[in-house]
Amino acid sequence: MSTEVNGLPIHLLHDRVLVKLEGKPGERKSNGGIVIPATAAMGRRLAWATAVAVGPHVRSVEVGDRVLFDPDEKSEVELQGNDYVLMRERDVHAVAASRVESEGTGLYL
Repeated sequence: MSTEVNGLPIHLLHDRVLVKLEGKPGERKSNGGIVIPATAAMGRRLAWATAVAVGPHVRSVEVGDRVLFDPDEKSEVELQGNDYVLMRERDVHAVAASRVESEGTGLYL
C-alpha cells in the first residue's frame, strides 16, 4: 500500500508496518499523573504507537490503528525530521481499533 508521510511517498514492502510513537521517548506518567523518568529501573515494558503506513501483505493492521510492540526490538527511521519505527507485522503484539472484535485473541496474540 502506498501512502504519504509528511508529503513523502512511501511504499512499504511485504509485511512491514511504519508507526509513529506516542508521547515523548522515555517519558511515562502514572495513572495519578506523576511523571516517571526514563532512568527509573523497570522490567521489560511494551509501548503503543500509531500505524501510519502498512505493506501489501499486512493482514491485521490498518493505517490509524494503535499497535502494541516491544520497543527494545525496533528499527528507527527519520523522515523529514520526524522519527518513526519500522517493524514486521509479526512483531506487533496487539492492535487497538474500533473495527477489532472484542471476542477472540486475534492472529498474533
